[in-house]
Amino acid sequence: MFGPSLLFWGMTYDHLHTLLTEAASIPDRQTVSIRGFHHAAVLVPVIFRAEEPELLLTRRTEEVESHKGQVAFPGGMVEEGDRDIMHTALREANEELGIDAGVVDALGLLDDHPTPTGFIITPVLGLIHGMPPLHPNPEEVAEAFLLPLHFFTSPGNVRCEQREFLGVTHDVWFYDGGPHIIWGATAAIVRGLLRRMRWI
Repeated sequence: MFGPSLLFWGMTYDHLHTLLTEAASIPDRQTVSIRGFHHAAVLVPVIFRAEEPELLLTRRTEEVESHKGQVAFPGGMVEEGDRDIMHTALREANEELGIDAGVVDALGLLDDHPTPTGFIITPVLGLIHGMPPLHPNPEEVAEAFLLPLHFFTSPGNVRCEQREFLGVTHDVWFYDGGPHIIWGATAAIVRGLLRRMRWI
């Protein structure tokens, strides 16, 4: 469905690792604190295979408490026993998809994203060499799928709407050139990563 992209032609794992590490090391990371909001973390898993990076995404079930049926990165709320926000993201990725934390190179944190449902999401950028075995939790994950990063760099796959949140008008992005609509915090996290990498 998605052909190869010249943007990633001939890219090696080491080159991608360097690019992502630099993207996750920008010093002015945007942090958010809103009274009454719950802190959560997601893992943004970049899978390197066939010389092209792909994002691993999930479609949530209709049984979960929030964001039912939406496309999301694996993640969830910070729990008392978590050592730090990276631990939260890796723990949730393991609980939702069975991804062993040992195969993930956690490179750093991206910008926080508040949601209208009362969460502040901190994305943890992770790089995985090759597709890991997945064991989706059927109570939380209806489907896990991959999309090449170049899908998100094509202007024909994205649109924007204006919506109000906390008294301010915000851009809400939608990627709907593929089999799923990816929008809200998930789309914003992807765009934030691509901006850091200067790919959009």
